[in-house]
Amino acid sequence: MEKYIQEQPRDFLAVATPGAGKTTFALTLASWLLHHHVVQQVTVVAPTEHLKKQWAEAAARIGIRLDPEYSAGPLGREYHGVAVTYAGVGVRPMLHRNRVEQRKTLVILDEIHHAGDSKSWGEACLEAFEPATRRLALTGTPFRSDTNPIPFVTYEEGNDGIRRSAADYTYGYGSALGDGVVRPVIFLSYSGNMRWRTKAGDEIAARLGEPMTKDAISQAWRTALDPRGEWMPSVLRAADQRLSEVRKGIPDAGGLVIASDQDSARAYAKLIRQITGTKATLVLSDDAGASDRIDEFSNNQDRWMVAVRMVSEGVDVPRLAVGVYATTISTPLFFAQAVGRFVRSRRRGETASVFLPTIPDLLGFANEMEVERDHVLDKPKKEGEEDPYAESEKEMDEANKQQDEDTGEQDMLPFEALESDAVFDRVLYDGAEFGMQAHPGSEEEQDYLGIPGLLEPDQVQMLLQKRQARQIAHSRKKPAEEADLLELPAERRPVVSHKELLELRRQLNTMVGAYVHQSGKPHGVIHTELRRVCGGPPSAEATAGQLRQRIAKVQEWATRMR
Repeated sequence: MEKYIQEQPRDFLAVATPGAGKTTFALTLASWLLHHHVVQQVTVVAPTEHLKKQWAEAAARIGIRLDPEYSAGPLGREYHGVAVTYAGVGVRPMLHRNRVEQRKTLVILDEIHHAGDSKSWGEACLEAFEPATRRLALTGTPFRSDTNPIPFVTYEEGNDGIRRSAADYTYGYGSALGDGVVRPVIFLSYSGNMRWRTKAGDEIAARLGEPMTKDAISQAWRTALDPRGEWMPSVLRAADQRLSEVRKGIPDAGGLVIASDQDSARAYAKLIRQITGTKATLVLSDDAGASDRIDEFSNNQDRWMVAVRMVSEGVDVPRLAVGVYATTISTPLFFAQAVGRFVRSRRRGETASVFLPTIPDLLGFANEMEVERDHVLDKPKKEGEEDPYAESEKEMDEANKQQDEDTGEQDMLPFEALESDAVFDRVLYDGAEFGMQAHPGSEEEQDYLGIPGLLEPDQVQMLLQKRQARQIAHSRKKPAEEADLLELPAERRPVVSHKELLELRRQLNTMVGAYVHQSGKPHGVIHTELRRVCGGPPSAEATAGQLRQRIAKVQEWATRMR
């Protein structure tokens, strides 16, 4: 505000991390410009219908009345302006040009990178708002990597001869975190054993996160997200446990699962109902009531919402504190916007937790929360070189489209998911990694799921370091059985196939699950007791003999209770 009022520019670009308050800044500035008669009306351009209405509601709270339903003709006297979408401007650019020519207008371009979604949208914005008195451009994510200039953005040439976008004001995640404007984010990553059948009929087994080809990563990832496997139920169970811990300090904290498609979203909602005993709010963007459902969830105290992509950008539900990234979209833009749904802080000390699969790209994005990328023009491309962001914007556009039609894509996938299990892999926080691989329900996992929901950033760091040190010390005490086995020559060690180990882990989990209902004890308590009695590492690292011993022990306990 100080910089803008001092300089009084016609064009101003503010780049601020999601959750930092771009809407508050823009509307405060709009109020100031209206009050000082610099402008007579306001036009807000937003990416989606839901955001258009959200802008109108936010403006009304400070006395600016925007019509979110405007389509044509004269505007009612009771309004100070309109809220429209980029698509709407693209359809009728001259309508909006006539409006800004008739009265001095402030145009607010929300998430302006969308003005480059298609050449026609950029050209329409340029045609419609070129005569505007003032233009305020906002964005919360790195710009596009294509070389189409974005309207009303200034590009400056560097020493290397390449032109890059120049923001008038930048407010990054690190600065916002230091000011207490956003929450610190704890990323909890889950690996696991995946098995699927290829189009050629071959069965492939791999561990999520291990080095493999791009196609194999994609198929292992989709296998993990298959609601019929064990990975998703295990991760949802852990995420709900984390939500319960967070709600001890933030009673209305909510969770969000971001799904890839409608069928998966419905299946995840059903799993949440089975895990929690309560219904999840299901948001499908081609449902006429989607906006109302988001608003209703924002204002109640329900635990979970499941949505298909549409809440990734700009949708404001401040009470969201726990997220599950259950989509295969792997672009930095979408990831940043998705995480942005959880970082908005309402009071100091709130922490956000995001659960994700151990996918190299996602772990990279999580570790680079503070990295910003300017929009680059004239980018030289070496022969045969692939731009890591080349497909990013296409996927982002697809992810934020207005309709989520079932395309039948899932029915044509060149593979079939067969089975999966989950392994708690690591915690990522502030560019550092903590934790060790452990089975869901294990003592190691509980250490991290039980982190209080109200902590200052430095307290989070200190607590993670203490818990990791304790776990490292604990892991050095190897049980005698395992040590003896490792001392045997390799040719004398028992060979057990991956499939057999997977089946033994599933059998143990099934029996523990049954014993949970019989004894009333939580999963984690039972697994910890089994390790104490039988010895050995977490189930994910246990040998076949150790797993069989634990299965027998659970059977013995269950028999006694009968």
